[in-house]
Amino acid sequence: MSDARREPWPDPSPEPQYATMAQQAEAASFGMWVFLATEVLFFGGMLLAYAWARGSFPAGFAEAGRHTKIFIGSVNTVVLLTSSFTMAWAVNAAEHGRRRPTAWLLAATALLALLFLALKGVEYHQEWTEHLVPGLNFREEGPNAHAVELFYFLYFMLTGIHGIHVTIGIGLIAVTMVRAWRGAFSERYYTPVEVTGLYWHFVDIVWIFLYPLIYLVGRSGP
Repeated sequence: MSDARREPWPDPSPEPQYATMAQQAEAASFGMWVFLATEVLFFGGMLLAYAWARGSFPAGFAEAGRHTKIFIGSVNTVVLLTSSFTMAWAVNAAEHGRRRPTAWLLAATALLALLFLALKGVEYHQEWTEHLVPGLNFREEGPNAHAVELFYFLYFMLTGIHGIHVTIGIGLIAVTMVRAWRGAFSERYYTPVEVTGLYWHFVDIVWIFLYPLIYLVGRSGP
């Protein structure tokens, strides 16, 4: 079936609590924005804790930052930015009723997200072998050892929770991709793609904040 004849399913009717599909779409978008606002508060609290700790132990955090794997972190930043582009492209394709391009672009986004997690796994393994995991095998010595350990505690907390969000995003994208391939969306109904895109862009934005805080600290000075 060509893209010119791409709608095997009829446009859906709104749920009983909504008068129109437009109202249902607005409610879904509003609900996602409210959820993202709570996530901003959640990550904001952790970032505030990081800012306090970094201000209290600048030398230790600078030393710890130089242990981070900046190459992997930089590659992962490019990977997530690329996934944000493919997601935005998928939303645009869905808006124009292009079923197969929407599905393929969502698949590309999910694969890039999996690559991000794989690279993060490699990074975690290296940090494990270097004994940088607080509470399990941390063996850093020196006058700044406690500050370095605090840095890595916050590092694993922030990147670990972000990784959970990436994993959830992969699941959402995969479900949306299957629905797109089956023709569930059209020019008049593509809200699930749009809402999934909002979530994924939030995940990318969080990483944009984490990257300089984690990988660039301690590398700008002597």
